[in-house]
Amino acid sequence: MTVANMTETMQYLTFKLGDEVFALDISKVREVLDFTTVTGVPRTPDFMRGVINLRGSVVPVVDLRLKFGMTRTENSVNTCIIITEVTLDGDTTVLGALADSVQEVLDLDPGSIAPAPRIGTKLRTEFIKGMGKRDDRFVIILDIDRIFSQDDLSLVQTTEPPRVAALATAGVS
Repeated sequence: MTVANMTETMQYLTFKLGDEVFALDISKVREVLDFTTVTGVPRTPDFMRGVINLRGSVVPVVDLRLKFGMTRTENSVNTCIIITEVTLDGDTTVLGALADSVQEVLDLDPGSIAPAPRIGTKLRTEFIKGMGKRDDRFVIILDIDRIFSQDDLSLVQTTEPPRVAALATAGVS
């Protein structure tokens, strides 16, 4: 959905990565978890931090800061994992996204959302759905389905270390 065809107020979960505020369409968010132990998985990209056991399911966790070319997310009292649903080519994958902190659920009407900026041809911005205006600051509204490529998601979908899979099946966390 583009900014041009949004006609009603939408809700977004806002979160921080560094000093910037980002937002995800609330319909793509399942839940927000306090940071927990993430089991690393060998031979995965840097942005793939590992997996967690979420009520018996193995859920991959990605570091959005690394995916966006920022420094690695440091664990703090506010660090959290946003459990999202990502859809690519008709397949839905549940994954966790690390965030420095979650801010609030924000209502934005289409009039307060500007289109994603065009920054030349070398910089990719297709994963930005729009720029929400909140007071005197911008909120970068992400299109979670466009942040990851098919290759990224295929890595995430097949990343399940045997030990974690066995623990998840046994219901051990």
